Amino acid sequence: MCDDCGCVSPGHHHVVDVNQSLLAANDALARKNREHIEELGAVAINLISSPGSGKTTLLEKTIERLAKEFRIGVIEGDIETERDADRIRAKGVPVVQLTTGGACHLDAALTHKGIHALEDQLGEKKLDLLFIENVGNLVCPATFYLGEHQRVVMISVPEGPDKPAKYPKAFISSQVFIISKTDLLPYFDFSPEAAIKDARQLNPRLMVMSLSATTGDGFDSWLAYLRSLCQ
Repeated sequence: MCDDCGCVSPGHHHVVDVNQSLLAANDALARKNREHIEELGAVAINLISSPGSGKTTLLEKTIERLAKEFRIGVIEGDIETERDADRIRAKGVPVVQLTTGGACHLDAALTHKGIHALEDQLGEKKLDLLFIENVGNLVCPATFYLGEHQRVVMISVPEGPDKPAKYPKAFISSQVFIISKTDLLPYFDFSPEAAIKDARQLNPRLMVMSLSATTGDGFDSWLAYLRSLCQ
């Protein structure tokens, strides 16, 4: 403890110990979430990105293309409002909105509640794909395992290509990296090659896709990836 103000200084281990304990408890519940998800028959995908990168639009277009092939469910994470859930409901698939009330990420406990709420909607039905749209943030969501099978990190062309270098944990902890809004490439100084290079230096096994949900360009690669998960 600091003599002057009583706070825990960086040189002490108390904060690290508490954080490790919290994350261990989160991971234990996340493993239970994963078992629960698999009992539903589903593969779970945790979508993380900054606000406005296009996660909800990606889901809307995905549902339009795959809803006849697969049973899809969605858990929406936001600080406030039901707006994203309303957009997904309009596509006719079961969805649960989780509002964090200020927290910048979903954790395993909140996701656990979402899974149960989704089950109430499903009844005896099963799922093939469960999308978890995390709160818009590239920092905290990268730390909290929710029980997902795959983590997808997305950045959009207007954000700039430097996000992998600035937010490395989001890319190290993910299996898929999507560059979205590629229809805007002519209007922004965005180098896909630079973003991909930085991301793959952090995570050489990262699967990379570039797409536009608006025009459909590159979308077939995303759909093929999802189909492969359901085989």
